[in-house]
Amino acid sequence: MTTFWQAVLYVHLLAMAFFLGGQLVVALALVPVERANPDRERLRAVARRFGIGSALALAVLLLTGIAMAERFSMWGSGTLRLKLVLVGALIALTLIHLRFPRAHALQGLILVLTLVVVWLGLDLAV
Repeated sequence: MTTFWQAVLYVHLLAMAFFLGGQLVVALALVPVERANPDRERLRAVARRFGIGSALALAVLLLTGIAMAERFSMWGSGTLRLKLVLVGALIALTLIHLRFPRAHALQGLILVLTLVVVWLGLDLAV
């Protein structure tokens, strides 16, 4: 792999780390703390900023993922196709979540799908 494509993969992985890592921080740290000491305005501000960052991370993931799939001729891979279907579902669920921010089951589903997408990405990389 050339240095350029290593950089593309690096940016892809950074975007994935932000998207997944942010979900884990919100679910495992922020929400429990906020439940114990509610401050809805602070929680909304954090959620808004994370939402913007997540949208940017998803855009970077799509762009770098498409570029790598093209460069390494991966379009025929069933794993990639499944990953893309799940990414589409993630985007749709994230948009629905914007409308229903208190839907905890939806948040959990987004997290689980993100973990599956990351697993499939690892499967593609090996």
